[in-house]
This record gives sequence, structure tokens and C-alpha cells, in this order.
Amino acid sequence: MENKEDKSTSNSDFTIEAEGVTKSFGHHLVLRGIDLKLKRGEFLTIFGRNGAGKTTFLKILATLLRPSFGSVYMAGLDLSKNSMDIRRKIGVVSHQTFLYDELTAYENIKFYGKMYDVPKLDERARELIAKVGLASCIHEKVNTFSRGMQQRLTIARAMVHNPSILLLDEPETGLDQYASAMLQDLLTTFEAEKRTVVMTSHSLERGLQMGNRVVILSEGKIACDVASKDMSVSGLQELYQRYTGEEQ
Repeated sequence: MENKEDKSTSNSDFTIEAEGVTKSFGHHLVLRGIDLKLKRGEFLTIFGRNGAGKTTFLKILATLLRPSFGSVYMAGLDLSKNSMDIRRKIGVVSHQTFLYDELTAYENIKFYGKMYDVPKLDERARELIAKVGLASCIHEKVNTFSRGMQQRLTIARAMVHNPSILLLDEPETGLDQYASAMLQDLLTTFEAEKRTVVMTSHSLERGLQMGNRVVILSEGKIACDVASKDMSVSGLQELYQRYTGEEQ
């Protein structure tokens, strides 16, 4: 019988390993050989112009897409063989909230918690809803929420099963100033808890501030991979313009 943890046993330093990841849609090549390794507790921010492959790469890590070529291991598990097990280890925040409009905030979190057999679910749901600043709206339907409130509840939904890996696709999109500050506080907490985070962002300043490592994608390849501590905002802007041709 195959041991699904073989990879994690031999490479326990890495939570995410992508090797030669290529993705094409018909004749359109989106990713052109991505090699990336992330250790437990690393917070990676991915930048790139529209069409660079950011969302496609995140969808592969989230098991929503399969690479055309290459391999991906998440928490030591081969994505091509163990996608269901991987989903129990990851939390995903994307442009879609995956919330049910006719359910309340509490009912949404309970619904997803039951999918993952979360223990003490009532307590967990209330704790998370309070953590994202929605305690006063806990029994209100999601279709009455603003976009920022829905995004905050989406973060709670992604955290309900206490994942070790978080995948965030431009999570600050549509957030007001209050919600953006709360998101930053939450992400700081995730980093302190040694969760591995991969986030795409259009904001160089915010992405640099939040992450401890930054990558710039250009035409489906990693053009730059640096530690945040070694980079200023102006320096990152120069690199971004050099590799993407866009000013930020």
C-alpha cells in the first residue's frame, strides 16, 4: 500500500513544492515551468500584471485545476493523487465567496464546518465570526451584507477547519478601510501561527508589508523571487516595471 506521507517524511522542511508546473488552455500557455518551494510559516506574495498566471497558479495549489505538466506537493501529499486529503489542509479565499446568500453568517460557517467534521463547531463558528468583526450580524443573512462584510465572512469560512495552508487571491479586493486593516491583522496572526500563506495582490506596498517573501510572475514564469526584508517599496516598483512593463 502506498504511503501518502512519503514526500513529507523525506522533505519535511517544505509545505508547498511545485516543480516544473506548466498549464495550458488549448494552445494558450499560461504557466511555463514554475519551480517554487515554501517552508512552513512562510508568507509569499505573488505579483504580476493581468494574465501573468497568478490566479491559475493559485487554482492549481487549491486543487481546482490540474497542471498540464509538472508536479505539486502540498503538506507532503501529491496533488495528482491526494486532492481530497489536501483540501482538508488548505483554506481558500478567492473572488468567489462560496457563501450561501439565503443563509445567515452563523449558518454558513456551520455548514462548512460540518463538511470538515470540525469539533465544538458552535463555539468555533462564534469565535471566527467575532474574529472578523461580524458578531453583531451573526444571525443576519449574507445577502444583506456589503462586499467587505462578505469578504470578511469568507475569510472565516476559509479558516473554519484550522488549515495549515492559506491561499488568498487578491483578498483585499472590495474591502473598505476598516476591513482592510482587519485583514492585515488576521494575516499577521496567521504568520505568527506558522501557517503557510500564498497571496496574490495588485498592491505592491501592502503585499510587501504583509509577506516575508515576494515573487513577480511575468508571462507565466517566475521573473523575481526575493525576501521582503531585502526590498523597499521603490525597489520593488522598479523590479515590477522592469519585468512586467507596467508602472505601479
